[in-house]
Amino acid sequence: MSKPIVAIVGRPNVGKSTLFNALAGENISIVKDTPGVTRDRIYADVEWLNYQFTLIDTGGIEPDSSDVILSQMREQAQIAIDTADVIIFMVDVRQGLIDADSKVADMLRRSRKPVVLAVNKADNYEKSLPDVYEFYNLGIGDPQPISAAGKQGLGDMLDVVVGYFTENGQEEREDDRPRIAVVGKPNVGKSSIINKLLGENRVIVSDIAGTTRDAIDTAITWGGREYVFIDTAGLRRKNKIKEELERYSIIRTVTAVDRADVVVVVIDAVEGVTEQDAKIAGIAHDRGKGILVVVNKWDAIEKDDKTVYKYTEKIRETLSFMPYAEIMFVSAQTGQRLAKLFDMIDMIVQNQSMRIATGVLNEILSEAVALQQPPSDKGKRLKLYYITQVSVKPPTFVIFVNDRALMHFSYTRYLENKIRDTFGFRGTPLKFIIRERKEREK
Repeated sequence: MSKPIVAIVGRPNVGKSTLFNALAGENISIVKDTPGVTRDRIYADVEWLNYQFTLIDTGGIEPDSSDVILSQMREQAQIAIDTADVIIFMVDVRQGLIDADSKVADMLRRSRKPVVLAVNKADNYEKSLPDVYEFYNLGIGDPQPISAAGKQGLGDMLDVVVGYFTENGQEEREDDRPRIAVVGKPNVGKSSIINKLLGENRVIVSDIAGTTRDAIDTAITWGGREYVFIDTAGLRRKNKIKEELERYSIIRTVTAVDRADVVVVVIDAVEGVTEQDAKIAGIAHDRGKGILVVVNKWDAIEKDDKTVYKYTEKIRETLSFMPYAEIMFVSAQTGQRLAKLFDMIDMIVQNQSMRIATGVLNEILSEAVALQQPPSDKGKRLKLYYITQVSVKPPTFVIFVNDRALMHFSYTRYLENKIRDTFGFRGTPLKFIIRERKEREK
C-alpha cells in the first residue's frame, strides 16, 4: 500500500517551511547515508498517531510583484492537485485574507481534492479567533488555527488531515498486478519505452484513470500477465526556471515511486550516468523499492568489446549506494532487448517478496560470525543472538544483539552480503533493524 501524499501550498512568508520543518522534525528522510543524493528538503516521511504519510513542500515563491506571486501560486497549487491526496492550504492570520488566497482557493475547491485550511501565526488563540473566522469566506471548510513556529494546534490540524486518508485509501490497492514506475530525467526516453512496449507488441491497452491521482496508469499485458506502468513524463514545460522544473520532477518522482513495486530508472546512454540520476535512484532506494537501471538509446553508442563493461562500472560507481540494482542496455527506438524487461521485472518482484525461514537465516548468521569476528569496543564485543525476517517489499530482517552501539554499518553490510551470497535478492534492497537484548533476556 503506498503512503498518502500531503502537499503544503501557500503565499510567500506564510510559514510553509516552518510548518514543514515542524512536522518533519528530525526524522528527515532525505537519504542520510546515500552518496550522490543532495538533501533537498522537498519531501519527508511523517508519522502521526498510526498514520504514515509523505509530506511535500511545493516550493517557495520569492518574486516581488503580486502578479508573479499569483501565477506561481497557481503553479504550486496545480502540482499539489496533480500529486497529493490531501492539500494543506496555508494562510497568515496577521495579514488577513488576501485576493491571491481567494483565487488559489477557487482552484483548490474545483479540484475536489480534500483541502485542510491552516491559518498560521495564531499564537494567541483567544485574540486571533475573530480574524481566523474571516477565512470561512474562502469556502473551503473550517479554518484550523495553528502556530507553526510555536508548534501549537498542529495535532488538531493533523487529525483533520489523516481523517481524509481512510476515505481515499481503502479501495486503492485491491489488485495484485505488479506496478512499475518509469522514472528518470526529462528526455531520456521514459515515454518512448512505454509506447514501444504498448505499440509493437499488440498488447491490450487500457488507461486506468489513476485511482485517486491524476497520473494515467497504463496496463500492459505481456506473456499472459498484466503489469501497470506509472509514467512520470509530462515535464514538457517551457521557460520554467531550472530549479522549479527540477523540484517539480522530484515531486512527481516521489509520488510515482511511492505507488510502485519496481522502479525502472532510465538513463540516457549518450549522456551517461549523472548526479541527477543518482538523486532520482536515491529516492527509490530510500523507499525500499525494487530497482532496475535501464540504459536507453544504446543503439546510438559506438561500441567495442569493453563498452558494456566500462559503462556498467561507471553506473556502479555513481550509484554505489545500491550495488544490488540490476542493469540493462536497451533501445526504445529499435526495441532492442525491451522484451527482457518483463523477465527482469518478474525476477525483482519475486525477490522483493521472498521470505527466508528463520532456521536458515540463523545458520548463515553463525557461519558469518565464525568467519569474521564481530567488532568490539573498549573490551566489549558485539554478540549476535538471533536473526529473523519480519516483512517483505523490501525484505526486512531483525537482528538481536547485546549492544546496538557496537553494530557497525560495515558489519551489517557484511551480513547482508552473506545473505545475498546464498539467496541473491537481485534488484531489491534489504532492510536491517538492530534490536538490543540484555544477556538475561536471552
